[in-house]
Amino acid sequence: MHVSAIFIYPVKSLRGFAVDSAEVDALGFVGDRRFLVVDERGHFLTQRALPRMALIETALTERDLVLRAPHMGACSVPRQATGPVEEVAVRIWKSDGLRAEDCGVEAAVWLSEFLRTPCRLVRIGPAFQRPVAKPGKSLPDDVLAFPDGYPFMALSEATLGDLNDRLDEPLPVNRFRPSFVISGAMPFAEDTWPRIRAGSVTFRAGGRCARCIIPTIDQLTAERGKEPLRTLAMYRRGEANSTDVYFGQNLIHETKTGTLRVGDPVEALSA
Repeated sequence: MHVSAIFIYPVKSLRGFAVDSAEVDALGFVGDRRFLVVDERGHFLTQRALPRMALIETALTERDLVLRAPHMGACSVPRQATGPVEEVAVRIWKSDGLRAEDCGVEAAVWLSEFLRTPCRLVRIGPAFQRPVAKPGKSLPDDVLAFPDGYPFMALSEATLGDLNDRLDEPLPVNRFRPSFVISGAMPFAEDTWPRIRAGSVTFRAGGRCARCIIPTIDQLTAERGKEPLRTLAMYRRGEANSTDVYFGQNLIHETKTGTLRVGDPVEALSA
């Protein structure tokens, strides 16, 4: 088994991009979901409510986050504060009162105009603290940035292939927004691994990923359909909660520094 793809999503729920390698720090992949779009109350916004978020491309330079959207040109924001900034309290699910840095009026106006709703862009700064609050899965030093609940989600090529064999039209991997993809495993093998080592980075399983409606959104057009949730519901429902359908494995990195590369070997480990 080996890593066949790696993805970075600089802003939660905006479009990500593939990379050949990614550095790992305490929060996850460096540059991954370090920015967040929030409403006027500071509550996080995602494609669940605003599918148009899928149309905003992201890029990272050494200094800046760059956003691009159809007919909007580009908007650049420093990855780190370059002067005094306003701190704001933001919320992601049950993580309330997170201290983040407001990214300014220009980004807020740009995003609000394209998304057709008042919103602002915030960024992780020195005051940000968010533990991985998953009893039985997380340890005291496990932290994360702005993902839903885990710093990583892995998916195998065979798992996606198994699903696509059941669909009239196959879906690309970007529908599922994985952190990295594994080649050479059996379908759904990732469900069974308590821990894995990918290259020099060791991960602990957080549990299967319960999917929301985002995989039904075409990441290039923002159009919403019924697949793949309709098909996944036929054979991937949860045992404890039949409304959940699972696809992919959430992961917590035990190795807090390192680099993951495409081509790195992947090994399943015991608990």
